Amino acid sequence: MSAKDHIVLVVDDDARMREALHELLTAAELNVVTFGSAAEYLAFAKPELPACLVLDVQLPDINGLDLQRQIAVEHHPHIVFITGHGDVPSSVRALKAGAVDFLTKPFSGSALLGAIRAALAQDREARLKRLKLATLQQRFSALTPREREVLPLVVSGLLNKQAAAELGISAVTLQIHRGKIMHKMKAGSLAELVRMAETLGTSLTRSRRARA
Repeated sequence: MSAKDHIVLVVDDDARMREALHELLTAAELNVVTFGSAAEYLAFAKPELPACLVLDVQLPDINGLDLQRQIAVEHHPHIVFITGHGDVPSSVRALKAGAVDFLTKPFSGSALLGAIRAALAQDREARLKRLKLATLQQRFSALTPREREVLPLVVSGLLNKQAAAELGISAVTLQIHRGKIMHKMKAGSLAELVRMAETLGTSLTRSRRARA
């Protein structure tokens, strides 16, 4: 793992803990930035890199669990909680809200490193999924209104003749629309187009007009 392809963000108000974590993670060839408060973390201009947020539960300005809830409305790094005051309700709350792990101090360096690497892997995968979705949305936006009507029918498994009948157009016209959809979506096969539609959340059932 290159220090240029990720970032680990550590938020802990204990200066000695921050120093120890920075030393541990740097020795493991991780790219680390530390903060003494949630405000410092929120003000930091985060680079567009796979990231992990190592977050203390007890902070001087906000509870770490509350910060987790606050940033949940946006894309944020996968979180590994650390705390000297762990309890079952807090750990359950953190994990249910998507935290990768909840470690109680003192924890082993290997446990923390394992959790961070798992968080970075998950964040990297999430970023790839968002990029894929954004690319498909851009392609979908290039479709005409009629092509957007045709797409759900095509991926639902209907024959061209059946899909054409649903829209009151000829099979030839339907084939033309289908060809344009395949081209604009850059789909190499019907199976690939179906997967794209599933990623976009396009309904695989009949269109609203067809059901009317």
